[in-house]
Parts: sequence; C-alpha cells; structure tokens
Amino acid sequence: MSLNEHEPLQGPLIVFDGVCVLCTAWLRFVLKHDPHGEFKFATIQSPAGRQVLANNGLDPDDPESFLLLLDGQPFSDSIAMIRVVSEFGGAWRMIKLLYVVPGPIRDWLYRLIARHRYGLFGKRDSCMVPDEDIANRFVHELEELNDINTNSRHR
Repeated sequence: MSLNEHEPLQGPLIVFDGVCVLCTAWLRFVLKHDPHGEFKFATIQSPAGRQVLANNGLDPDDPESFLLLLDGQPFSDSIAMIRVVSEFGGAWRMIKLLYVVPGPIRDWLYRLIARHRYGLFGKRDSCMVPDEDIANRFVHELEELNDINTNSRHR
C-alpha cells in the first residue's frame, strides 16, 4: 500500500510549521527532552509534511495545529502537546494533569494561540535548517516516510 492510499504511519512523527518562531521553539524543546531520540519531524512546508497533514484531515495550506502520529494514531491540538510531553517520561508525565481541563477549553486556548502565532511570536523567511547531528530525524520527501513505517522503534 502506498502513502497515497493512506498507509498508516507508525511514527512517532511530529509535523510542525517550520517558519513559525513559536513552533521552532517547541521543536527545540522536544529535541532537548526526547530521551531516546525517537521522535521524527517534518515541516508542513515539505512534501512529506503536506501529505501527512492531508492524509489526516488537516489543511496543509492553513494548519491550525501541529500533528503528532503516535503508534499509528493522529493527534492534534492540545492533546498532541500533552501526548508529546508525556512521552518524555519521568516527571514530564505530570502534564497529563491537564486532562482535568475539559478538552474544548484546552483546544480553544490552543487554537487561539495557533491562529495568532505569527503576530505574537514572529515568522521566519524560511524553514530552520537542522544541525548535522539531528538532520537524520527530519523527513522531507515522501519516500522517507516509508522508512518510519519500517524502522519505528517506539514502544
């Protein structure tokens, strides 16, 4: 089955806005705290990121959220953020306490910030270029997505 036939990705993969200053700061936070280097990344500006967003019902030309694919399941908005941080383990799992806040309220606040992220935090002219030591964690082309399917080491 090809990606065009909506083959489920096993990830974990984070698709993020590569020109958004806030989103890039989020990416750096994830890179710093991902204990086993398991997360892979794709920008919404890349062919791979656009395809993954479209396959999961998000508009690649107007994304209001980043997308997390974890164990073949897509997550967006506040739940995606909570799931990513809780995967760091240890005390980071405490972020799950945010589940006491009703989902619609969490997501409303998340989307409010996402909608105004460029005005609040800024926008770069081009996507960040990853350093050599993390470049292998970035997916750019559609063919690379198949590697995530076959090489996923996520528990």
